[in-house]
Amino acid sequence: MPPTPVYLLTFGVMLIVFVGFSAVKILRQYERAVVFTLGKFDRVKGPGLVLMIPFIQEMVRVDIRTQVIEIPSQDVISRDNVSMKVDAVLYFSVMDPERAIIQVQNYLPATNMLAQTTLRAVLGQHELDEMLSDRKKLSVDVQEILDAQTESWGIKVSNVEIRTVELGENMVRAIAKQAEAERDRRAKIIHAEAEFQASQTLVNAAKVLSSIPAAMQLRYLQTLAEIGAEQNSTIVFPMPIDIITPFLGILEAAAKTEQAKGANGSLPRSSPDDLPRLA
Repeated sequence: MPPTPVYLLTFGVMLIVFVGFSAVKILRQYERAVVFTLGKFDRVKGPGLVLMIPFIQEMVRVDIRTQVIEIPSQDVISRDNVSMKVDAVLYFSVMDPERAIIQVQNYLPATNMLAQTTLRAVLGQHELDEMLSDRKKLSVDVQEILDAQTESWGIKVSNVEIRTVELGENMVRAIAKQAEAERDRRAKIIHAEAEFQASQTLVNAAKVLSSIPAAMQLRYLQTLAEIGAEQNSTIVFPMPIDIITPFLGILEAAAKTEQAKGANGSLPRSSPDDLPRLA
């Protein structure tokens, strides 16, 4: 039984709808279409409405937004033979959709694998102390190497962040002991410097007090005032020799005077009647 015109019309409408859906594509703002005509690269289209020739042209969608890849934990041996596990985060974007589709089979896993090998190679050239202190610099080194290698794929590596450096328990204890020893060394150096500054200050103060005796007396009186403010019941303090010296001089002069008088008193005294005779 030959097909009726209704069936033919229905089939024609369905064919037109199918061809229409396959010919019209809508791309978002962050998408680009790599168009192939009979298997050959034609052009990069988008965003917006893209018209395709059914059965002759095909397209591959490419996301040009910045993508994030977590680099899984890698076993790394540093230059000083320390074993550790390191993971990182990679940020990249597709700058040339044509090369990202044609030059590499699948740019996403290819970039991930390349990031893993580059991370191990770069960190293996540095010592443990550099990994712990200069992590930002190492991240920049990995980013620059990856960017240079993925440029031929049309991919731009914008940033690499080394997230975690995991050490073994023995190495963690060794680092803790090293840090404790370093803190003790700094504390001893600071204490020695403080002792030196204090001794130097005391030397300078002694020079000033020895050059000006009045300053020593004022300092002595100030010390007595401070002791008296503590409300002690009994205060025992030495008498400075500078205060006693004037009194000792007075006593010595008085003793000499008495001795002179005593010497004069031992001579025979003259009476008034003897004065003419003596004359």
